[in-house]
Amino acid sequence: MLPRGWLNYLFGNRGERLAAQTLKGKGYVILARNCRNRCGEIDIIARDGDTIVFVEVKTRSEHTEGRPEEAVTRTKQRQITRAASAWLQQHKLHQHRCRFDVVAIVWRTGEKPIVDHIQSAFEATG
Repeated sequence: MLPRGWLNYLFGNRGERLAAQTLKGKGYVILARNCRNRCGEIDIIARDGDTIVFVEVKTRSEHTEGRPEEAVTRTKQRQITRAASAWLQQHKLHQHRCRFDVVAIVWRTGEKPIVDHIQSAFEATG
């Protein structure tokens, strides 16, 4: 038997892999996945042309908890913004243009996933 929460982790990881494939298919270059620093975690960091894109991935099996993108709350946006700023400083890219995208995935059992890539989903906050 798997530890509690492990299935959610595996499901989320599967969604992040699909999101990375989707972004690559659009010509993005994946720079990092599951990037953690002292300020938090960023699911995917990619480059779209000359723009660095910080991507939050939300995967759901149903809409019972609302649409996946609704889980990217103001609090989560602030955490992603802080983590992105720390990443930019660490890589000496603070002067680069960047944006924050969300990839929302609904993946029902036995069905093809529905992927919604929301560019510029939110502005830097905090």
